[in-house]
Amino acid sequence: MPSVPPFSRSERIEDYTKQCGGIAWKEERIKAADGVDIALAVASVTGSKEEMGKEASHVAIVYYQGNGGALPARLPSLSMVLKAVHRAAGSSTRYTLVAVSYRGYWTSRGRPSERGIGLDAAAAIEYARSRLHTPADPPIRLVLWGQSIGAGVATSAAAALSSIVPKKNGSRNGDSALASPVSGLVLETPFVSVRAMLTAIYPQKWLPYRYLGPFLRNHWDSQSALLKIADTKSSCPRILILQAGNDELVPNGQGVQLEETCRDLSLHVQRIVVSGALHNEAAAKGQGRRAIVDFLHCFG
Repeated sequence: MPSVPPFSRSERIEDYTKQCGGIAWKEERIKAADGVDIALAVASVTGSKEEMGKEASHVAIVYYQGNGGALPARLPSLSMVLKAVHRAAGSSTRYTLVAVSYRGYWTSRGRPSERGIGLDAAAAIEYARSRLHTPADPPIRLVLWGQSIGAGVATSAAAALSSIVPKKNGSRNGDSALASPVSGLVLETPFVSVRAMLTAIYPQKWLPYRYLGPFLRNHWDSQSALLKIADTKSSCPRILILQAGNDELVPNGQGVQLEETCRDLSLHVQRIVVSGALHNEAAAKGQGRRAIVDFLHCFG
């Protein structure tokens, strides 16, 4: 829902500057593989020049938003995470957050579709790989963070990146900028798949909605993506599942099922339930923000 709430597409980063607590966001433009113009919101926190040495680590976090609204309204919450993780990790680590506005959302061009958003997700990773890194820098540690539908985008992007066949010299088709395909996955208020959501929300067999699976245009199947990630021979990412305790949209069992899938596949996973949080509050609540900060701290 790119235009929900009304006028969200006309919002500006400047409208939220005061709420971002000193984190300076800038809008960047990139092209997806099919030529569609995509907007990003990018911010970094670093130490001083004296504190940042050549061997200082760099963590790039690519953020995939949920279904409704535009990026600017999310920036204050993302800014709080950036500030907190920087304080926790120390000044020698650089953290850059790249927030993606899918096609058709905010100021991005085009019309949203699962295939198109997948191209947007890949273009944002390429931005992190090529624009945030120079040959003299140490490899970037890449973390993908998706909220709600964005969790499906993140897992699908991680699966696609992990499936790149390694070269004989150990590098991965030009991905020498990355320490590994994906170091971490933050799945905030995720669901197993759109089809699984239909069954969970409408469990009654006499209701027609649960049988609409074959007609779905968008699937966002995180479970299948996790299977692909585990099936590759590359290093698998650490995974944080952040579940809202009072989620009014995603049933409780969805996060539990994803955790069980990860454990069955021997993937390193941690699931945290944020007490009292609604669907869009998990990362904004202190408990959820601390969980994300602690998780990101592992890569600094």
